[in-house]
Amino acid sequence: MITAVERVRAAYTRIAQVDRPEVWISLRPQADTESDAAAVDAKVAAGDRLPLAGTVLAVKGNIDVAGLPTTAGCPAYAYEPDTDAPAVARLKAAGAVVLGTTNLDQFATGLVGTRSPYGAVCNALAPEHVSGGSSSGSAVAVALGIADIALGTDTAGSGRVPAAFNGIVGLKPTFGLIPTEGVVPACASLDCVTVFARTLPEAEQALSLMSAPSGRELSAPAARRPGPWRIAVPELGQLGRLDTGWTEAFEAAAQRLADAGAELLPVDLSPFTEAAAMLYEGAFVAERYTAVGAFIDAHKDSPDLDPTVAGIISRAGDIPAHQLYADQQKLASLRVRAEASLGDADALLLPTAPGHPTIAEVEADPLGVNARLGRFTNSTNLFDQAAVAVPAGDVNGLPFGVMLIGPAFTDERLVRIAGLLTSPPLRLAVIGAHLSGQPLNGQLLAVGGRLVHTTTTAPTYRLYALNTMPPKPGLVRVGEGGGEGGGGGGGTIEAEVWQLPAEGLGTLLAALPRPMALGSVELADGSFVTGFLCEPQAVDGAHEITSYGSWRAYLAALPRP
Repeated sequence: MITAVERVRAAYTRIAQVDRPEVWISLRPQADTESDAAAVDAKVAAGDRLPLAGTVLAVKGNIDVAGLPTTAGCPAYAYEPDTDAPAVARLKAAGAVVLGTTNLDQFATGLVGTRSPYGAVCNALAPEHVSGGSSSGSAVAVALGIADIALGTDTAGSGRVPAAFNGIVGLKPTFGLIPTEGVVPACASLDCVTVFARTLPEAEQALSLMSAPSGRELSAPAARRPGPWRIAVPELGQLGRLDTGWTEAFEAAAQRLADAGAELLPVDLSPFTEAAAMLYEGAFVAERYTAVGAFIDAHKDSPDLDPTVAGIISRAGDIPAHQLYADQQKLASLRVRAEASLGDADALLLPTAPGHPTIAEVEADPLGVNARLGRFTNSTNLFDQAAVAVPAGDVNGLPFGVMLIGPAFTDERLVRIAGLLTSPPLRLAVIGAHLSGQPLNGQLLAVGGRLVHTTTTAPTYRLYALNTMPPKPGLVRVGEGGGEGGGGGGGTIEAEVWQLPAEGLGTLLAALPRPMALGSVELADGSFVTGFLCEPQAVDGAHEITSYGSWRAYLAALPRP
């Protein structure tokens, strides 16, 4: 395992290699971060459990880090926080070392990553293209391999669009799951602290470490209906104009979910896109004026202000109150339509953005290009939903990404589903209580399992009715002629092969009681899959039922009470 000091040194070596100064607003001196890392290593050596030891962290420049100026992308706005934002403090307490604060679209207003007096942040893989915003520097720091995880914020998609454009993971949690104290607000009623990482497990770990009860958990949705994951996928015509090749890439992502066992459902996307247009075209943008409008009005001639951002926020101050009430009523109606359209779907699958513009295209039309990028992301926080953005391939040499959106407090579920796109599904052979119709089959369904086919094992197994309550079957390999178990050969046993996410298999293993175990099971066709076995000593004194050929047949033969 790499030490914290070694990881910090590797980060600064990488910073020098990539030579991307526009990523940072305040990069800490290496000596300071090495000192922090040495303290982490000392705690680990003393026996402390620090799950993020050896992890380096980048923090968006509108989130407080003690000892560094919080600028929100505007030098004239800078202040020196005395304490870390809770999100930062919790990651540091878990062993993460902060490298510095990152560049952003000023006051977190933009999805392009170019609206900053610290310079436009270029894409990690194609510098002529935008990095996405507003959390531009954080995403690029992760994508370039400088930081392991990074914090961003998301009001209209700023934690997801940069993830898609740079080929990484972006988690936008349920509103309130991560505290926003110590974060310069954009729209305080919508803002969420987000996580960037190169893998889902890294992002999910960071999210779990930062999360805290907010009191809103009572509104969490009821348990899902058992069965395969149900994914709402809009008709292609409702997606509007996408960049060349993106329609096909989106179809391929949907097909991967179907191939992994998900059920694809139709959905009407119109309430989502109508709400998305309201975020900037309606009265909700007035909350940005509430946040920093007075500062902008007092610094109209400052060269530190990005003119596009200043114009958006200044104009928001002129929106009348009656328009806000009208828009709130309209949004409530759209939300009802959206929830009805989703029905019992576990998630909505969408492209994260409709296209990936160049920096030159943004310069030519800063408002129009930015507005297009929020077509699929703007409505998420307005509808109080959670989301996760993941890579879904490359198109024309650029990363393509999709996102999964679900109701508030379905964050973990969305990560499980997203895992189907980033990790190949696994197959599991079951022979007893997990068979279709049996008492534990619901465990497979709960983790997104799908029945692939019914078959038998190779003729090298014995089946026992274990002395447990309730009765359970035990499968033991004995080899051809019974060499491993002695006393004769084995037989073929009915088995179902199920497909499930890798994370789902881990969930089952964690709940698996002794003497049951997971091992390699040989099937009739000579292939091997993971399956449920039992420890050989557990069959001592158990009734052998191999001759029945299946657990179901044995149960059917039992005397009825």
